[in-house]
Parts: sequence; C-alpha cells; structure tokens
Amino acid sequence: MTQDILTEKAIELLKKLISIPSFSGEEDKTGNAIEDFLQEFGVKIQRQHNNIYAFNKYFDESKPTLLLNSHHDTVKPNSAYTKDPFDAHVEDGKLYGLGSNDAGGCLVSLLATFVHFYEKENLSHNIIMAATGEEEDAGEKSIRALLPILPKIDVAIVGEPTLMDLAIAEKGLVVFDAVVDGTPSHAAHPNDNNSIYNTIEVLQWLKNYSFDKVSDALGEVKLTTTQINAGNQHNVVPGHVDLVIDVRVNDCYSNQEIADILQKEAPCKMTPRSLRLNSSCIDPDHDLVKSGLALGRKTYGSPTLSDQAALSCQSVKLGPGDSTRSHSANEFIFVNEIEEGIDIYIKTLTGFL
Repeated sequence: MTQDILTEKAIELLKKLISIPSFSGEEDKTGNAIEDFLQEFGVKIQRQHNNIYAFNKYFDESKPTLLLNSHHDTVKPNSAYTKDPFDAHVEDGKLYGLGSNDAGGCLVSLLATFVHFYEKENLSHNIIMAATGEEEDAGEKSIRALLPILPKIDVAIVGEPTLMDLAIAEKGLVVFDAVVDGTPSHAAHPNDNNSIYNTIEVLQWLKNYSFDKVSDALGEVKLTTTQINAGNQHNVVPGHVDLVIDVRVNDCYSNQEIADILQKEAPCKMTPRSLRLNSSCIDPDHDLVKSGLALGRKTYGSPTLSDQAALSCQSVKLGPGDSTRSHSANEFIFVNEIEEGIDIYIKTLTGFL
C-alpha cells in the first residue's frame, strides 16, 4: 500500500474518531474503531481496558524496543464552541472537531506509521504501537496500567502536537496543598496571629523562591501559587489559610527532591498530592533525535505534561498539530499537518531503524 493511500485512510479514521465521544474513561467505542483500522491491515491487536496495542510482525525479544504512543481520549468541549465538536469536517484545509489536534492527528499519524513498518524485516528495534486511554485525567486505566504488561521499552515517541519538532525534555509536575496557620478569633478582638496576614509573607516567599539548578532544555523550575481559600464568615478570623501550589519540575530534579526541599524550607506546611508525574528527557545525541535533526527538525523543552511522565525510558514528544490549539473552542488540525506528520514520522524512523 502506498503512503498516500495510508494517509487517506488515517485521515478518514480521524474523522471517525472525532464523531465518537471519547471522554476520559469512556473511550470504548473509539477503541473499537482503532481495532478495526489495524485489523484492516492484518495487524494482530491486543486490548487492555481501552488501551489498544500491537507488536510489529517480526518482533524479536533479543532486540531493543521502540514504543509509539498517543491517546484517544479527549477533554469535554468547553462552552465557547460554536461548531458541533463531534462534526468532523474540513473547511479551508482545517479538519475541525474535538480531539482533532489533541491528540487525534498524532494518533492516526502514528498508527499509519506503525502499519508502514509492521511487516518490515531486519529492523534494528522492535516496535510496539499503543493507542491508550485516560491520558487527559492521568487515570488508573491509562498507559500506567498497560506498561507493566509490556516488554521492556528502551525508547519511546509520544504523539502530542509539537509542530513536528522534537520535544527532547518535558517538565514534571507536583501540586502541593499548603496551609498557613494562625489563631482563630472574633474579628472585634485583638489578634496578632491572623492567618490571612501571615499568608502575606508566605506568598512573598513563594513568589521570590528559586531552585538552584537550571536545565539546558527546560530552564528553571517554575513555582506558582494558583489557589487561595480562607474563612467563611465576615466576623471570624480563620485559623488557617489553604493554598495550592503548582510546581513545574525540570530534569535536574526528581519530584521527591522538590518535595523534600520545599517541606524543609517553606515557611508553611507543604503536602504533595502526588510525586508520580516526573520530568522526562532523551539524550540530545540519541540516534532517534539525530534522525529527526537530519530532516531539519528542531529540538526544544516542553513545559506541558503528557504520558511521557509515566515512562521510565528515554522518550521524545513529537507530533503534528500545535499545542496552543489543545482544549480550545472549535479545535482543529490542518489536513496537511497530518500528511506532513506521517511523512516525517516514517522518514525519522527509517533513519533510526
């Protein structure tokens, strides 16, 4: 089958996926559509929950393994939509629909790429294709559930919209619940330990705090106070103020190290919600990266999270579409971005495999 025909079928698959609601945890029907697509090409598929996965035909346990991964769940459409989010249609070269950009274009492009290599012999790496669910909410039945039953993964491409440039590093995330204490009292009485006033100094400390290590790819760790809550009555001084702190972690630190530092140094109680969303990266001199660079692609560090955070191997985020369109109203991807994406994926892997 020619690459042009494979590309046409991938675009038709994306239109079908858009037409099927697939909110996180509700991706069973898009999973069925992906199964049908792969089986049309004679691919032997396997399924765990709504995670659809397959191995290249000549899988050899003695070889290292490359994972191709993207997700088929979506967020819910926001209130600013003026188009039907499930009406997949093309206007002026743009394919509109919920999940078209994040990450349907990447997913169908990787599926087409996998089909292209499925029956090829004498590859340097095995290939596993995994179309997974629950990415948007980092759910229990996401790629995190699938990884333990897969063979060892040596390197991965995670399909997210990057304009087909290579995100060779991705920031991790730790969300902290912080508490600033004080003395509760009636507002009419003196109180020199007002938790709200105490919070002023804490907020200033958080605003000015910086971590020592700066990453070449990802820059500084970014700490941001995003929520504040206190009190429930006008004449009562609250006993504490609750804060939420969003910390985007570079590849110089583990999430545990960030938690240890803040719990030791912050002037308030800091409790991490989870430490599992670590930063990720790939050696800039990795052969996979070199293959992309040889095609004129650029490298950069990504501030946004993806399923890379679940992987312990080296990985690169790469895919058609533009991250700034993700979760936007009237989401779209250019048709020619998908065509280019499939072509670049295939050429990159040809140079690597």
